[in-house]
Amino acid sequence: MNDANRVDVRIRRAERGDAAALADLMTQLGYPTRASEMEMRMEDISADKNYATFVAVDEGKVCGMIGTFTRYSYEHNNPSGRILALVVSEKMRGRGVGHALIMAAEADFAQRNVRRVAVNARFERTQAHAFYEGLGYTKNGFRLVKELAAPTD
Repeated sequence: MNDANRVDVRIRRAERGDAAALADLMTQLGYPTRASEMEMRMEDISADKNYATFVAVDEGKVCGMIGTFTRYSYEHNNPSGRILALVVSEKMRGRGVGHALIMAAEADFAQRNVRRVAVNARFERTQAHAFYEGLGYTKNGFRLVKELAAPTD
């Protein structure tokens, strides 16, 4: 990242009025989402204290988001954290926004006594792999996914 392109963004917790911007970011990430869908998702997510959603704001507009989850596990004594979503608007990429969001999430994790953070990135997102590795994340396995059929009446 070229420091000349770096922007100073404000990081804050997501608010109800951010749903349209969050839907646009999810769509840019490859998950087409309507604002009404994001409103429903955020209502449930916001009600659960284990989730945290932060947005990056530049010149009054949301230009990035990070969503995290804190959980206990069978394997470790302290809670673990997971980055569930990180996306920066296409025109703001490469300007330090993602880094600022990661730093905010890691600070929040530290306040929650989280000492281990995991993130998943699709195989084809090699730039994301390099980004996370540049921030000290290491590959230690891979994820297997199975889609289950919806229950029938």
